[in-house]
Amino acid sequence: MKLNQRKPERLADVTPPALVHIVEDDLIIGMALQDLLMSIGLESTTYASLRDFYAADLPDRPSCILTDLRLPDGNGLDLLANAGRSENYPPVIIMTGYADVELSVRAMRDGAADFLTKPLREQNLLDAVTAALAVDQQRWFRRRDSQRLRHCFASLSERQRQVIELVANGRLNKQAAAELDLSETTVKTHRRLAMQKLQARGTADLVRMAVQLGLSG
Repeated sequence: MKLNQRKPERLADVTPPALVHIVEDDLIIGMALQDLLMSIGLESTTYASLRDFYAADLPDRPSCILTDLRLPDGNGLDLLANAGRSENYPPVIIMTGYADVELSVRAMRDGAADFLTKPLREQNLLDAVTAALAVDQQRWFRRRDSQRLRHCFASLSERQRQVIELVANGRLNKQAAAELDLSETTVKTHRRLAMQKLQARGTADLVRMAVQLGLSG
């Protein structure tokens, strides 16, 4: 089973393989989950406790977290709370052997991607993991695109930055030239070079980028 792959918009957007983080103190269950995920071509790694997971250096890959609700040093809701503090945190799927409606409602309200009860139904788990990875893949693309954009923006000259900020805020070339005390031809040159560096396809694309960079508004 493969995640839906969108065609990369730029050569830098090459998606690394997805990874599932399994936080489970029961070694046998952890190994069984790894085998199940491997059966559909998904790589995974296991952690016996929250401490082990927090100490790990997570790779920059589309991923999700599959965690038991009850762990030796806390519970899955603690991990979910940490995930809620960062938009870059992978989606969290919580597993539990206790069918507690109140806990499941709380987990979903706090942002869990899914809440699964043990004994786990294999297809339900695979569906939940696949859906969570698809969501995180899109987050990964957005974050990479944002990093690329900020790197390109840093390469602009001060004049180029000034020009695209004015253009993004609705100024015509003539108006931007008057505000910057430049010729209209010079403004056009700065605008063209800036768009090339940012890989902007047109004015609408440039405005979108300016909004993303916080230059418009």
